[in-house]
Amino acid sequence: MMNSFFAADNVRPFVLFSTSHLAILAVLALACLGLVAARGRLREERANRVFRRAFSLFIILLAAAYQIWSVAVRDWSVTYSLPLQLCDLALVMSAVMLLNRSSRVFEVTYVWGMGGALQALLTPDLWYAYPHFIFFQFFLAHGSIILACLFMILVEGFGPGPGSLKRVLLATNAYAVLMAAFNYLTGSNYLFLCRKPELPSLLDYLGPWPWYVLSLELVLVFAFYLCYLPFFICHWRR
Repeated sequence: MMNSFFAADNVRPFVLFSTSHLAILAVLALACLGLVAARGRLREERANRVFRRAFSLFIILLAAAYQIWSVAVRDWSVTYSLPLQLCDLALVMSAVMLLNRSSRVFEVTYVWGMGGALQALLTPDLWYAYPHFIFFQFFLAHGSIILACLFMILVEGFGPGPGSLKRVLLATNAYAVLMAAFNYLTGSNYLFLCRKPELPSLLDYLGPWPWYVLSLELVLVFAFYLCYLPFFICHWRR
């Protein structure tokens, strides 16, 4: 049983919107509702500190768990195992954000995390179905990004500041340039800059390579305004 839980091959493939997929989405949705319900209690100093530290540790363990698993099953490769995708980076940044309560880290993590994690949860680039270890690691990691961002908004009162869009665009494009160079040197495909993922995703609707890379600039701007739309609405109603 444990061998199949951690196996790197001969496992059932993931099926989009299967019962297990919908069930884990429902669990994550309930976790978000629980955070909303507990937001008042989490504003208390001791509860706030304990939650932030415990959640940060949980996130770090989630990020480390994949690296440990991939090495243990001899599936680790510089071309696809490094935590260099936006969601991987957003996961690590979520832990930093929770510990430091940094508004600058938040504004980038929020756009990368909410935009990327929501898409990943709905259309996962995932090869392992329930009840495999990677199934749980994938959904818990992406769900944790969303929960961390919601915590910073609902409990810490974070939101967009002056120049947020410019900083998010600069950070994203600077990182994309670094990843393009890294992909060229290693033959990898981080950020899917060289080719689309094999499983269905948003990129399928953005044209062929390299045009979909340029289209992602517009998607990034759209994602920024979509993520921050609730803040703009609240500000407009004041």
